[in-house]
Amino acid sequence: MDQKILCLATEKTADKLQEFLQTLKDDDLTNLLQNQAVKGNAAGALLRAIFKGSPCSEECGALRRRKIYTCCIQLVESGDLQKEVASEIIGLLMLEAYHFPGLLLIELANEFIGAIKEGSLLNGKSLELLPIILTALATKKENLSYGKGELSGEECKKQLINTLCSGRWDQQYVIQLTSMFKDVPLTAEELELVVGKVLRMFSKLNLQEIPPLVYQLLVLSSKGSRKSVLDGIITFFNELDKQHNEEQSGDELLDLVTVPSGELRHVEGTVILHIVFAIKLDCELGRELLKHVKAGQQGDSNNLCPFSIALLLSVTRIQRFEEQVFDLLKTSIMKSFKDHQLLQGSKFLQNLVPHRSCVSTMILEVVKNSVHSWDHITQGLVELGFILMDSYGPKKILDGKTIETSSSLSKTPNQHTCKLGANILLETFKIHEMIRQEILEQVLNRVITRASSPISHFLDLLSNIIMYAPLVLQSCSSKVTEAFDFLSFLPLQTVQGLLKAVQPLLKVSVSMRDSLILVLRKAMFASQLDARKSAVAGFLLLLKNFKVLGSLSSSQCSQSIGVSQVHVDIHSRYNSVANETFCLEIMDSLRRCLGQQADVRLMLYEGFYDVLRRNSQLANSIMQTLLSQLKQFYEPKPDVLPPLKLEACILTQGDQVSLQEPLDYLLCCIQHCLAWYKSRVMPLHQGDEEEEEGFYQELDDILESITNRMIKSELEDFELDKSADFSQSTGVGIKNNISAFLVMGVCEVLIEYNFSISNFRDSTQSHEESLSVLRSNNEFMRYAVNVALQKVQQLKEMGHVSGPDGQNPDKIFQNLCDITRVLLWRYISIPTSVEESAKKEKGKSISLLCLEGLQKIFSAVQQFYQPKIQQFLRALDVTDQEGDEGEDADVSVTQRAAFQIRQFQRSLLNLLSSEEEEFNSKEALLLVSILFNLSKLLEPSSPQFVQVLSWTSKICKENSREDASFCKSLMNLLFSLHVLYKSPVTLLRDLSQDIHGQLGDIDQDVEVEKTNHFAMVNLRTAAPTICLLVLSQAEKVLEEVDWLITKRKGQVSQETLSAEASSQAIPQNNPAEKAIIIQLGTLLTFFHELVQTALPSGSCVDTLLKDLCKMYTILTALVRYYLQVCRSSGGIPKNMEKLVKLSGSHLTPLCYSFISYVQNKKGNNLKYTGEKKKEKTAVATAMARVLRETKPIPNLIFAIEQYEKFLIHLSKKSKVNLMQHMKLSTSRDFKIKGNILDMVLGEDVEDESEEGTPLEHGGQNEEPAKKRKK
Repeated sequence: MDQKILCLATEKTADKLQEFLQTLKDDDLTNLLQNQAVKGNAAGALLRAIFKGSPCSEECGALRRRKIYTCCIQLVESGDLQKEVASEIIGLLMLEAYHFPGLLLIELANEFIGAIKEGSLLNGKSLELLPIILTALATKKENLSYGKGELSGEECKKQLINTLCSGRWDQQYVIQLTSMFKDVPLTAEELELVVGKVLRMFSKLNLQEIPPLVYQLLVLSSKGSRKSVLDGIITFFNELDKQHNEEQSGDELLDLVTVPSGELRHVEGTVILHIVFAIKLDCELGRELLKHVKAGQQGDSNNLCPFSIALLLSVTRIQRFEEQVFDLLKTSIMKSFKDHQLLQGSKFLQNLVPHRSCVSTMILEVVKNSVHSWDHITQGLVELGFILMDSYGPKKILDGKTIETSSSLSKTPNQHTCKLGANILLETFKIHEMIRQEILEQVLNRVITRASSPISHFLDLLSNIIMYAPLVLQSCSSKVTEAFDFLSFLPLQTVQGLLKAVQPLLKVSVSMRDSLILVLRKAMFASQLDARKSAVAGFLLLLKNFKVLGSLSSSQCSQSIGVSQVHVDIHSRYNSVANETFCLEIMDSLRRCLGQQADVRLMLYEGFYDVLRRNSQLANSIMQTLLSQLKQFYEPKPDVLPPLKLEACILTQGDQVSLQEPLDYLLCCIQHCLAWYKSRVMPLHQGDEEEEEGFYQELDDILESITNRMIKSELEDFELDKSADFSQSTGVGIKNNISAFLVMGVCEVLIEYNFSISNFRDSTQSHEESLSVLRSNNEFMRYAVNVALQKVQQLKEMGHVSGPDGQNPDKIFQNLCDITRVLLWRYISIPTSVEESAKKEKGKSISLLCLEGLQKIFSAVQQFYQPKIQQFLRALDVTDQEGDEGEDADVSVTQRAAFQIRQFQRSLLNLLSSEEEEFNSKEALLLVSILFNLSKLLEPSSPQFVQVLSWTSKICKENSREDASFCKSLMNLLFSLHVLYKSPVTLLRDLSQDIHGQLGDIDQDVEVEKTNHFAMVNLRTAAPTICLLVLSQAEKVLEEVDWLITKRKGQVSQETLSAEASSQAIPQNNPAEKAIIIQLGTLLTFFHELVQTALPSGSCVDTLLKDLCKMYTILTALVRYYLQVCRSSGGIPKNMEKLVKLSGSHLTPLCYSFISYVQNKKGNNLKYTGEKKKEKTAVATAMARVLRETKPIPNLIFAIEQYEKFLIHLSKKSKVNLMQHMKLSTSRDFKIKGNILDMVLGEDVEDESEEGTPLEHGGQNEEPAKKRKK
């Protein structure tokens, strides 16, 4: 039978073939085809013959074809056919599909859809035919009966796709079905249907099936729907990440973890590669990704997540998008930190905006995830890290100093962003070995090439990198050695930072250490002073960190290590004997420095103490060096006065006089080294080495002799009597100044020396007599407190202090605790009022100095020792010193801070109880500043915080002081507390009423009722002090509202899109909207009071006009927001209508009245100035001031008119007449009236002729008339 069919098919006409096929039963034909196909014998030829004998033009032929198609599809799906045979059959079916009539195509398509829904397809090979069927159907122009009606081929195709996408898809066919659709011509609507269906299938698939499906989906996205594809993929992986993190951090009893971490990350990495590849081929997809992320920046969207960040970083490898992506990430990170800062400072916003995960956390999660072979993002991470550090690192300020604080609370968004950049680089360095050399190289390049800019952040990063892996970095030692060659040209601070950072490398690499020593020896004899100082700094650092055998262990030293970041200690590589030789060589080099400039010697003296403490075996060498140096300036004869040769310390070269030997620092170094050696080393030796004992005894004798003889010496002995010349303009004067400073310095050192050897302590009974003498000397007490204040100020400015242990944070902290305890006791026990009434002396009283010290210390501790606040406050509580440590630890920071606050509250109340004339303003300011600092330590939700707030409010309400600075600081304290408790708008409204009552109305005929909410508002303080303060607070509230409106706009956009997608209504009555309207309504009443107030000209009027302009701008933003909402909801809330009504009745008309008042006032001032002073310069100055002060007026008028313009739009949109509450604005159009202008110009000419006579004597070169005409 098959041979006959094939034979008939070879004939030219198909008539006989058709007749023969009609004689056969359908089953016979299908069985024949099935047998031939399974055998693989000429199935294709047989199929061609059958199609030839079954023309679609005849009904029976078309039906036969239909049955053959069904048979072939079943055959292909059965899996019984050879691969080549199956492909040949499908190919033939594809070719012939276009000849089918439309109805049969619909039947075939429905057959496929039914098989897909039922899951009856076995291998899905036949699915290749479905796109051809759908495409063929779309080409049919005639109407086809479909369901109960008739549709065109295109419409039928749409219905079939809809049916297919709304049905169930078996998990194994999802990828094939997605791939199939790329061959079907789809409209935008159909494509959205398909994409939506595929994205819904993601969650039903195994994780390993996702990457190939994403690939097919991306291929499909070339037709359109790019946004939906990207949104869907990113949302899916974001949810998967969240779920995974919850499982990781969840209950330990959870037996089943859905997805192993490694598998998830590998899948994400593959998907990212697919997307990046697709973006390379389709730039529109890349642009859509950027749009997707930018859209999230506007509102509260989740568009940035670890997955999308990793994707963006991978996209940076495409040059076209590199810059855009980094800019976008920079902006997103900065916005995230700014938003966080705004939220931290406002309870109002905290209540409305839920806590969100920070972008920085997400980025660091990406770094952590990149360990799973995400090599495609490492370069992007490195670049991002450096971009953040370069863009937001510390900036140079006027005096060239930059201070980094360790407190996370006080960091600015810029500092947070820079720190994030450093963390990205450090964590990437730890994870990815391949990128380490590049990171190190880039950091070193920046340290060397940006020497003039602050680079502390790069030095910190370098230190952390080296500390993490010093042995690993030996392979990069050549880069570090190259950097050493530039040491001579770098600033001293940079050299010190760099050498501290590379210290661990020097301990593991002999070649690097040798290279450094060569560089330092060259620098020692360089012509530049800075290079020589750098050499000294380098050598001192080496001495501190290469221990000699027998030196005290770290636990025996007062500080664990001079360079706190050096934790690597690999002494096994170099024995201590080699270290000793090495250190003695360095000491020999340093001795040569004692013949150089004073600055170099000074560095040496300041560094020797730290070296001794770290390397006690160098004590002999160091002390001998110092002793021989001192002997050059010491007078050995015991009866000669003075005991020191000051002339030898001063260098005179012609007219130039300079300090040659900083003798006071030399003595200070000797005293500190001697004290440390006696207390730490000598007790361990137990008198074994008598030679050394004698050596140190000689130093003690010299210091004692100097002390005794300095007591006997008079100023005349130093040629510094009262008649001495101290002017800086003469050589003698400069020399005397240097001598005086040296004498003062020496005296200070000797005081310290005698205090230390006598072990002065209040608790020692035998010292009571001598201590009482010192205590009775107020000048000495004042001097002691002043020194403490200088040290604290030094800490605040530089982050460390001079002198021994000045670089040791732990020791500084301990000293701060001790000093604070003493100052606090002194101030509380002897108040300023008692001290000042007893003794009337010049300068500040000791109690006031103690209070000043406390204010500086509280500020410094929060700046540098935030983590140790608990320990600090515990140290201040004398009652706890002997208590149980365990019980003590339970007391919270809030409770301890509240206890201290109560002490200072009592002091301020005592101060306020005094009369106005006796009021000590300086003390009051210091107390308020201390309360401000301590209140930052209180938990805002605690009852202690509420107590401090209500107390401060009570003080402001009940006390009236005319001291403007005190009033400003107290009101600032009130606002700083209030914003962390609730919004300050009601407080602003009350204060505005008080200001209005005190200053009166702009209409002099109106008598204003005085409200007296706050007694602190009086005629002296109302303006400008409190007025400017409340306006600045109102500005902050407006910023918060503006931020909230912007956020809501973004949320509404997202809600609108999701509502359109799910056909649901947008939720109404959002709490944020209500809060915005309430804030603006209360602020409106605040401005209502101020625009009626007769404010004095100047900053108050200027600021009020600018803030009014902001108020109207934000009202306009709110109106525009409701225009956006109206499109979907079709209405506006009633409270919005009330707000508009209030603005129309209570603000806008008064704004125009206030503008007239301001303009009239300026005009009168100008007229007055012109009458009183006839000089033209005075008139010109007054004119300039008027122009400057009235500049905000046009801006305000424009803002009001913009507000009204958008209100008209909103009225039309919402069908609510919002303009009924608005009065017509004053017409601001103008035209020049010629007659009035001529009259005014005529008056001016007359004025000039009158002024001419006196002006002629003023100067011959003036031509006033001509200048006026110009």
